[in-house]
Amino acid sequence: MKPRNPQNRKLVDLSIRLLSGAAALFGIAMLTWILGTVILKGAGSINWEFFTELPAPPGLPGGGLANAILGTLYITFLAVLIGVPIGLAAGIWLAEFGKDSKLAEAVRFGSNLLMGTPSIIIGVFVFVILVATTGHFSGVAGAIALAIIMLPVVARTAEDMLVLVPSALREAALALGVPRWKATLGVVFCAAKTGLLTGTLLAIARVSGETAPLLFTALNSPYWPSTVNEPTANLTVTIYNYAMSPYDDWQALAWGASLLIAVSVLGTTVLTRTILWYRSR
Repeated sequence: MKPRNPQNRKLVDLSIRLLSGAAALFGIAMLTWILGTVILKGAGSINWEFFTELPAPPGLPGGGLANAILGTLYITFLAVLIGVPIGLAAGIWLAEFGKDSKLAEAVRFGSNLLMGTPSIIIGVFVFVILVATTGHFSGVAGAIALAIIMLPVVARTAEDMLVLVPSALREAALALGVPRWKATLGVVFCAAKTGLLTGTLLAIARVSGETAPLLFTALNSPYWPSTVNEPTANLTVTIYNYAMSPYDDWQALAWGASLLIAVSVLGTTVLTRTILWYRSR
């Protein structure tokens, strides 16, 4: 076997390092540019009226996006109530009971497939199943679409976190005569609670900026959200509508809503990383 030239190996290594560093710097520069633009154009719209008032008609001064903010919290809360328990249950079954069974392999394959499915496809699916059959858009349809997007993220994260729990904890609980389900929920689940919380926060951050599913399900509304069975205002669809409008005041509100979502997603990500850092200590 002919030995490789050390100089060529060092040259290739240096080239890869330089390319990787340049790509990282390019990504950081683009992110800084985007965040800077959103902050500069959106900061002027953030005021008390932005959080407390309904949108004003085009051309009239004032107004805010209080209904869209409340509707976004409303839809996201419903999505968490639907998606997180099902995702956690699926993750527990995959890690503790299903393991290497053929059904578990099928569930993992379906979870990976769903995780890679474009969100607009999920929106169309919920539209056909729920919106078209009921005859109207609704906030609960939007929550179901977001819950479907959250489901594989929570399930796979829960499985990975539970698998990392040492088997000695399970065996110790079972040796004391604790039922399997109680050992899983009372011992294993508690040992992995930080990782499970992290997965939940990541799933929430994943759906925070989704627009396409809500266009097909919750749509939008200029009014306060009152029931789950009507079109519901939300920030992402409002940004889409206002950014496409010819009105300067609406475009300014769109920049403000973009800044609010960016700060929310960034804050959730930072919180998740902080939890991971604290757990690794």
